Amino acid sequence: MERKNAWKKYPEGKREKVFAFGESYKKFISDCKTERECVTELIAQAKEAGFEDLKEIIASGKKIQTGDKIYAENMGKLLALFVIGKEPLEKGMNILGAHIDSPRLDLKQVPLYEDTELALLDTHYYGGVKKYQWVTLPLALHGVIVKKDGTKVVVNIGEKEEDPVFGVSDLLIHLAGEQMEKKAAKVIEGENLDVLVGSIPFENEEEKEKAKEAVKTNVLNILKEQYNIEEEDFLSAEIEVVPAGKARDYGFDRSMIMGYGHDDRVCAYPSFAAILGAGVCEKTSVCLLVDKEEIGSVGATGMQSKFFAYTVGEILNGMGGYDQIIFQRAMSNSQVLSSDVSAAYDPLYASVMEKKNCAYFGNGLVFNKYTGSRGKGGSNDANPEYMAKLRKIMDENEVSFQTSELGKVDQGGGGTIAYILANYNMSVIDSGVAVLNMHAPWEIISKVDLYEAKLGYTAFLKEA
Repeated sequence: MERKNAWKKYPEGKREKVFAFGESYKKFISDCKTERECVTELIAQAKEAGFEDLKEIIASGKKIQTGDKIYAENMGKLLALFVIGKEPLEKGMNILGAHIDSPRLDLKQVPLYEDTELALLDTHYYGGVKKYQWVTLPLALHGVIVKKDGTKVVVNIGEKEEDPVFGVSDLLIHLAGEQMEKKAAKVIEGENLDVLVGSIPFENEEEKEKAKEAVKTNVLNILKEQYNIEEEDFLSAEIEVVPAGKARDYGFDRSMIMGYGHDDRVCAYPSFAAILGAGVCEKTSVCLLVDKEEIGSVGATGMQSKFFAYTVGEILNGMGGYDQIIFQRAMSNSQVLSSDVSAAYDPLYASVMEKKNCAYFGNGLVFNKYTGSRGKGGSNDANPEYMAKLRKIMDENEVSFQTSELGKVDQGGGGTIAYILANYNMSVIDSGVAVLNMHAPWEIISKVDLYEAKLGYTAFLKEA
């Protein structure tokens, strides 16, 4: 079965919308490299579009009704947006669910140390990474430090032209004989992913005796002067080490985008755009952007938390009164596109793919009936009735789409948030954008696939 390349729908001279959406997305992933930054930015855009904070609605006692635009955030790292539809909520919701966390390095709680007059920050990698990909790159520090008095210091160092950057060093090839014999998983050890941040010793003559670790002391002085940060403040910090620099056009034809965090912001962003652009639909529209998918969707801001269920309960209560049976119907009758990325076919690594059942750049939105690993372990295997409904919607709206598996059967695999939402008896299928270099510091996507995702997500909200 052959799927047409989506670029053929946009001949030269008719690609303005595709490229314009790509530009807005590039800005988003360049500016928003952490979950907190994503939530902060999207709330700002949602407010401009007329969305109201659920907490303020509850406090005011205002009744929730058709057409209301509502957002709810959790701990700054999870965002749910609702546009209340024309049908009662118990008829179900159309939900676009994606995650906004990405693989990275996190600073440990006691990160700063000195060794041979070099100051370094100790890290712990987050999510599935090839550790050797994270060395010799310009890296930036993003996150927050919360002081004991509750003051929050926002950290973003390494993105401006005038900022310094940081990095993890690697062994020179001339001395790497033993290293080159190691398996890829062992070439760089997790405990060696420490970030070099300074080499000038402390120079205050009056306190010379106190400065046994003079370079570390100098770094601490800089942190104190420029950010009012003490060493102990790292105990209540959340600092992420990410690739420094902006997303860039990729290829002579500028058809692709190279950037950090496509997985899964390349699905989160068109999901957000879809709920902003779909208007008031028959069913209530939801855009659900969660944290911690890369480590199992755990914790208060992951999909396994009760936050989304509690939020739906609050909305039902604001619509006239909470009822457990109505809540159960609202959840059970809902339909979900679990919007997560798929592996794009790479001709350089063809052996891990089965060509009839894999995703290709330029062929549009990807549907994965199941993910999981090997014997579909850990997957949500979508019903064919639901897939047939989605096929009809996509075809009637001229959305380019394709179907895929995540590699050959015994090759490996992965999971998404799909199975968690399916626990509420919802109809769920994985859908998203194909990605090359998935989980690497710099990933690649096709602009036309990104645009088709937005079109597909919008059609789903309107017609599912």
